[in-house]
Amino acid sequence: MGFLWLMDQAKSSTPVMSPSPPKPVVYVVDDDPAVLGSLRFLLETDGFDVETFRSGSALLNAVASKRADCFVIDYKMPTMNGIDLVNRLRNRNIAAPIILITGYPDDSIPTKAAVVGVHDVLLKPHLEESLVARIRGAIQEAHPGQP
Repeated sequence: MGFLWLMDQAKSSTPVMSPSPPKPVVYVVDDDPAVLGSLRFLLETDGFDVETFRSGSALLNAVASKRADCFVIDYKMPTMNGIDLVNRLRNRNIAAPIILITGYPDDSIPTKAAVVGVHDVLLKPHLEESLVARIRGAIQEAHPGQP
């Protein structure tokens, strides 16, 4: 009887771990593999799950079957620019926040981006300084109350 009592006590005192909330999922689209690798490393280090795509078409083929909490999309890509890609995502009723990145400063880009519902536009040389904060802020705005 003593052994069984000890076994019951061990079972009842085992702490129950609650599952941790899922990591936010960020999709990154850029035609430059070095940029994709760098952004993957930066975002994964900061606690995001990251999926990368080398073209807008690749993203569009994958996005229907997966969830994303935020998109980071390059403006200038060979076959489809970032604004066109955002338009296609919005036409599919994908409402997740989108951050447009560009290495080509142009005063018209933020205006075009705002029209299609881009949350933010960032210049590539300064991404590491603010990208993570902007992603977290965009996700928080889209899903208030999530950690």
